[in-house]
Amino acid sequence: MLDINNIRNNKEEINKALLKRLDKVDLDLLIKLDDDRKHLISNVEKLKAERNKFSKTKPDTETISKMKKLGGEIKKLDDELNKVETEYKKLMSALPNIPADDVKAGDKENNEIIDTYSKQPKFKFEIKNHVDLVESLGIIDYKRSAKMSGSGFWTYVGDGALLEWALLNYFIDFHRKNNYQFIIPPYLLNEDSAFTSGHLPKFREDLFWTENKLCLNATSEMMLGNYHKNEVLNETDLPLKYFAYSTCFRREAGSYRTEERGMIRGHQFNKIEMFQFTKPEESWKAFDELLKYAEDLVKGLDLHFNTVKLAAKDVSAAMAKTIDLEVWIPSMNTYKEVSSISNALDYQARRGNIKYKDSKSDKNEYVHTLNASGLATSRLIPAIVEQNQQADGSIKVPKALRKFVGKKVIK
Repeated sequence: MLDINNIRNNKEEINKALLKRLDKVDLDLLIKLDDDRKHLISNVEKLKAERNKFSKTKPDTETISKMKKLGGEIKKLDDELNKVETEYKKLMSALPNIPADDVKAGDKENNEIIDTYSKQPKFKFEIKNHVDLVESLGIIDYKRSAKMSGSGFWTYVGDGALLEWALLNYFIDFHRKNNYQFIIPPYLLNEDSAFTSGHLPKFREDLFWTENKLCLNATSEMMLGNYHKNEVLNETDLPLKYFAYSTCFRREAGSYRTEERGMIRGHQFNKIEMFQFTKPEESWKAFDELLKYAEDLVKGLDLHFNTVKLAAKDVSAAMAKTIDLEVWIPSMNTYKEVSSISNALDYQARRGNIKYKDSKSDKNEYVHTLNASGLATSRLIPAIVEQNQQADGSIKVPKALRKFVGKKVIK
């Protein structure tokens, strides 16, 4: 949620920034609706004050007539106010975050590679894709999963389950050493929480919903962003640093390229998420820390990857800036995202009413929220098995995972 006062005071600047990610913007309509809303609220309050004055006098025929007339006028204005507020909230809720100054305009074609780790692995044999590799080794079962749940699901078996759990243990050890607090949140959240995280109203169709209007979390960011909803935090406690484990669920509606099979795009996957609540002046420092930690995790797996700054239209609506880490998938001859590092500034905090007591102003100010995958496993395993495959069809286990898997090679 944006600040209407900021929009009023910096309309042209904000309009220009939003056009980086939107085809058209009408801030004048939003300001007019806010003006109408304030005018109606003022008029309603005046009429209610007048009615209250009459209510303290001895009722007579004339007074009763005036009070009935006031009641009718108040109801009419209340109805009008409800319509204006509904339209105002609808427009305000639909506005995305203001892109950071260094975020380029446009869509994916304007994404920028800002760093590269290692080189693309070279093979002296004909490589296999990750689906064929894991099925030949019996470590991931797609066919039985399809029988149980349909397409877009898989089952980890034997060394595959150990490899998945090894990744999670590797991430957890890393974050604990960096003094992030471990959280395992609920996997279901209500509509208000999905609104706070920025997934509603725009991404409703991407979420799984239960009969009682709870949605399955699409990312632990949704849970962590609501952990301090409607709270005033202690300034001395900031920044608050958390990491959470959860299984994530996404509808992934629509059609995708045929090569995006296996674990590249599915309805259920595991992820560790980093999250920070910070003071506004510290949020970009926190962003750099989250980026470094996410990069260190992928580097620790010795995988070739790119660090990519996203253009405005490729950044999630709630975020001002996002940098993705994209690992190399040899069989696809392309890169796939395994971590998104994002700064929402005060956008989510305004939606969730999350503040802190500022010692300088002695006022309650909105915190800034940031998140980063640390990491998601579903595309890491394809990258690991493909980048570490050997001529005999076996897979070298990354050194960082061997103590958890209990072997150097999966045969």
